[in-house]
Amino acid sequence: MTVYTTIDSPLGELLLVGEESAGAKGGTALASLSLPGQKGAAVVQDGWVRAPAAFDGIAGQLRSYFAGALTRFDIEYVDGGTDFQRRVWQALDAIPYGVTVTYGQIAGQVGSSGAGVRAVGTAIGRNPLLVVRPCHRVIGADGALRGYAGGLEHKRRLLGLESSLLS
Repeated sequence: MTVYTTIDSPLGELLLVGEESAGAKGGTALASLSLPGQKGAAVVQDGWVRAPAAFDGIAGQLRSYFAGALTRFDIEYVDGGTDFQRRVWQALDAIPYGVTVTYGQIAGQVGSSGAGVRAVGTAIGRNPLLVVRPCHRVIGADGALRGYAGGLEHKRRLLGLESSLLS
């Protein structure tokens, strides 16, 4: 069964969507985390059940992250995406808190360097789990902020949060 809730955050109201999962902490595997104004954001569908309690653990981790007390999420995700997207998303999951890497570095890690950098950018852009799967930590080769489905201002704020807490 698909469940959802919204929570307040420093980025605005986040939409959390999940699937019931007996193996997940709290019984919910996260399928999507959307930011306000996000390109391709999830939209609540008929038949989804509003279930704030199903996301208590996930919401608690998000609050701790935004407060600077959590640097790595421990959340079960719903499997999705193509094999290539999953490889790219695994590389995102491995980026340490407060560290940035380039699209080219991710492409090299997944065996898709050269022209494959664009495919990596597309896979990153399809990440349904903004914030918790840290695609905001990927930047251009020149160090500039490049594309973010949640908007560059949100990307800037997330990177600023992480860098200010490391100082």
